Amino acid sequence: MQLDFHYYGTYCAAYLAGYSHEESLRIAYSAQFVDCCSAAFLAKLKAPRNAATTQTQLELADARTDITGLQDITRIWASFHFLPYDLYAHLEEGSLPYKSKFRLLCNVNGVLVAETVELAREKGPEAYGLAMHILADTWAHRYFAGTPSLVLNNTNYCFSEIIKENGVLREKPVRFRHNPSSGDDLEQGFYNNTVFRLSENAIMNLGHGRAGHLPDYSFMRYRYMPAWGNYAVIIKDNPSDYMHAFRQMVYALKYLRGEYDTFELCRYDREAVDPLSDEIMSLLEKRQADASADWKAFAEKLSGQTVEPFDTEKYVPEYIEARGKEKDATVLGKFILAAVRQKSMVTNCIFRSGNLLAGYAVEKKRGWFGRALSQAEGRRETK
Repeated sequence: MQLDFHYYGTYCAAYLAGYSHEESLRIAYSAQFVDCCSAAFLAKLKAPRNAATTQTQLELADARTDITGLQDITRIWASFHFLPYDLYAHLEEGSLPYKSKFRLLCNVNGVLVAETVELAREKGPEAYGLAMHILADTWAHRYFAGTPSLVLNNTNYCFSEIIKENGVLREKPVRFRHNPSSGDDLEQGFYNNTVFRLSENAIMNLGHGRAGHLPDYSFMRYRYMPAWGNYAVIIKDNPSDYMHAFRQMVYALKYLRGEYDTFELCRYDREAVDPLSDEIMSLLEKRQADASADWKAFAEKLSGQTVEPFDTEKYVPEYIEARGKEKDATVLGKFILAAVRQKSMVTNCIFRSGNLLAGYAVEKKRGWFGRALSQAEGRRETK
């Protein structure tokens, strides 16, 4: 997903879930900030770098792919962008390394989705936004894994877009290229993807790189053949998936606000969304590389307030000017704590399943800045 859905879409979901304009902005900021909080950004703030929720292209280019490097990569991408669906998935065939990677495949409504939402409860807007980014990405990134893997994430050359014209669906071949200086050409059907690398653990085989940005476009419907399914055909309907993501976000945010006592998987809000579903679907299906302007207009129509554009630096001065333990109480401080909790939780769950691809973890309960870490069994802190 992109800024249009993670920022403006999350604002709309929060507002429909009953949050105020200011609360919705905070939630939306944190949802989008997940795509910005790299180790390089944290270093600029002199903040703990293992709170990173993403990696820049330069960081990935320099990343090692030995066991330690792969664990560092997997902790970030599996925790925040490709949440594993079933860490105990049963496979009749395949080597142990393959089974370990297969169990990191992302999909919707897995146990870790519930863990993610429940972990955020009573932690404030920053934690709510972070959880909504992760939840939403399970819908966009399903069938890909947050670890470099050719045998999982590669796709067959038979790749086609399903285009709806005048109510009729037709297929158009997708032509991939690797030209970072040129954007996707939606009209001609040219899309950027990562360069094919035969090495199993090449960075180019991380996540949906081999499928380009297609999973991140809300309007996209496509037919493709993933390597993990022995190149059997899968049809991905992003407008439908994104609508499900939006409904689930509204429901989850209502739970986080205290409207429900428990969070249930496979539950989607209809009360607040149904009256607007046609308008939302028209936003999702509009064929454009960036839907931010349309989502912004929709958000402002909903609340009657101006929804300011996303600004990565908005809360940086507050964090830098705070001293010592006061940093924990800033917006970025609260986001950092939420990120460390989430990464620790996911890493620990992966490790406890017998899978070493993300390393191991013990839980930290008492903040970040210079505080003692508990060594008790069951407490987690990403190493």
